[in-house]
Amino acid sequence: MKWQKQLLSNLMDRKGKKIALAIDTSTNDINKLLIQNIIKLFSEVTPDAILVQADFKIRSITPIKENKVEYYNHGKSSYTEVLEWVEKEEIETLFYITDVTGYFYDELNVTNEVFWLVPDEFVPKVPFGKTIRVA
Repeated sequence: MKWQKQLLSNLMDRKGKKIALAIDTSTNDINKLLIQNIIKLFSEVTPDAILVQADFKIRSITPIKENKVEYYNHGKSSYTEVLEWVEKEEIETLFYITDVTGYFYDELNVTNEVFWLVPDEFVPKVPFGKTIRVA
């Protein structure tokens, strides 16, 4: 229950800010109920948040209320396109549900606040931002 309180607190602290929730859709071997519950929390607490579905490219960008997620089974993911989109759209805080095994461009300069929501027992070291294990 600890991560739920931490996530809720982070969302409440950022009310009124431009927020996006990205989901790594590169695999369907994920706890889909957990993902849906996180999306539901976002839609209730931050109804203006944007939902980004991506794997090696952005698949869709929709309001958080339009939350039908489509997963793929190829295992390839890159965070670069999403992080560039976040910068371009001036998203203040990005929450990214992923196992953090995707690719980053080394020269990527991330100035936005990023939270990595890791739905796994193993939480890898991230190059920037903060991690929250949501497993």
